[in-house]
Amino acid sequence: MDKAEILKRAKAYIEAEQDKRFSSEVEELIAKEDYKELEDRFFQTLEFGTGGLRGIMGGGTNRMNTLEINLATQGLANYVIKAFPKEAKEGTLKAVIAYDSRLNSDVFAEATALIFAANGIKAYLFSSLRPTPELSFAIRTLKAQTGVVVTASHNPRMYNGYKAYWDNGAQVIEPHDKGIIEEVNKVTEVKTMTRVEAIATQKLVIIDKEIDEKFWEMCKAQLFRPELIKEKAKDVRIVYTPLHGTGGMHVEKVLGDLGLKVITVPEQREPDGNFPTVEKPNPEEKPALKLAVELAKKEKADGLMATDPDADRFGTAFPDKDGNWVLLSGNQMGALLMDYILLSRKEFGKMPENPAVIRSIVTSPFGDYICKKYGVTMLECLTGFKWIAAIEDKFEADKSHNYVFGLEESYGYKVEKEVMDKDGVSAAAMCAEMILYWRSQGKSLLEHLDDLYKEFGYFEDRAISQNFPGMSGVETMKNMMSSLRANPPKTLGGEKVLKIRDCMNDPSLPKSNVLQFYLESGTIVSARPSGTEPKIKFYINSMIPAGDGSDAWLKDARAKAALLCDNISKDIQATIDAASK
Repeated sequence: MDKAEILKRAKAYIEAEQDKRFSSEVEELIAKEDYKELEDRFFQTLEFGTGGLRGIMGGGTNRMNTLEINLATQGLANYVIKAFPKEAKEGTLKAVIAYDSRLNSDVFAEATALIFAANGIKAYLFSSLRPTPELSFAIRTLKAQTGVVVTASHNPRMYNGYKAYWDNGAQVIEPHDKGIIEEVNKVTEVKTMTRVEAIATQKLVIIDKEIDEKFWEMCKAQLFRPELIKEKAKDVRIVYTPLHGTGGMHVEKVLGDLGLKVITVPEQREPDGNFPTVEKPNPEEKPALKLAVELAKKEKADGLMATDPDADRFGTAFPDKDGNWVLLSGNQMGALLMDYILLSRKEFGKMPENPAVIRSIVTSPFGDYICKKYGVTMLECLTGFKWIAAIEDKFEADKSHNYVFGLEESYGYKVEKEVMDKDGVSAAAMCAEMILYWRSQGKSLLEHLDDLYKEFGYFEDRAISQNFPGMSGVETMKNMMSSLRANPPKTLGGEKVLKIRDCMNDPSLPKSNVLQFYLESGTIVSARPSGTEPKIKFYINSMIPAGDGSDAWLKDARAKAALLCDNISKDIQATIDAASK
């Protein structure tokens, strides 16, 4: 992009952006003649991805700022008015807005609410920060047509985001996402009003405990064994960290009501968008749980739980027989929760007809074997809980199946129907009951996980991510995926590639830029550019088929899987290095 075009876009942005915190950044960059940074900020406009609108905060069209929020909301409002003409004519359109602890989240959320209000859409704004799953729950509870949560989930501190939801409580998918973008691109004027005026005209309603209390009760209502909890909960000590996010109030309340002793990491309990104790507020990453593990050791806790800033992701760790704390992967906890839910439904006669579990295509097939045991159908979808929700909606429409659980490898679980997104709060409650159940059976969760491996085969997972920032990074990722399609590897980690699945032309899925390589052992390697960050992700879902079920077999299987994952990782890194040159 030449300097003239960069300056043209930058000056147009400055003129349109009314928030000086962001426009002044661009003015300073122009004064410094920092064209490299200006190009990065203006070479593209943020678009909806798997998580909606997300980017680094700052001035520019390729940044999260007040102007981008305003344009997105006006476009969303325009689309909602067209999509629901009856409600628009009656003046009964409703939107719910929530936000997390990130910097500017409260500012962006209020701006969103006031634009909805000015467009005749009654805006229900939470009084303070709330989790993403509660936003989904509130949309369904209030029978709203749309909703927005301002969050960048587990991303680093410089990010923020904007997730748009539809009337089913799920994030928007086709055709709505494209329709909203079309409306955003046509926006020439943004309607807004003051907070005072919006409240006076009852176009803005502040909500809190009336939704909170219903949400807490819903989370507890999913549980199977209230008597066991009542009897044994006092014996279990849980260390918990909300990682400076929204989960504290909810997880402490729900687990506390169950009678569990919850010890929250004090340094990470208060919401703080600077995330001062972690580089990334992501429970998937071991460094983020350092303080929690230290406290768990000190308190001799029975388990560790963590949620990300908007409390939709749920991470765990548990002590092994030697006292070492083991961080469970999303695939491992997903398998444990799935097994416990299916076991409990069967035991209590609560298994519906044609039960189904839904997982993303990059999630381990471990759960497929568990489902088969219980006679439950496993269905695949693209990455993003909006796709899980879309299949669940299809169930409601065609009565083909009944939803019982949904999961993603990235620490996402949905144990309930009342929320149409992943939910770290309800997952924490179900996990707590699961700990108590297996303890009553004389086992720890880690011991039961080993039992599942012995029964179904050993599964080990790795994930490799590589960032490619800026305009050149976008081109690098595009070229890498093109190269993998044109010249796919014949072997990975020393194993033959038996089959390749290209999700750009898989009739069973919406088109998506994902490639999957199926190896001799049953191992699956996936390549997927992120929908929310400038990076490409590779997933290794290795499998060692079940043997004689002995401890010796499991030890050998672990060693074989580790070696296979190491070798595949080397091949993937070589691919990344070649593309980066």
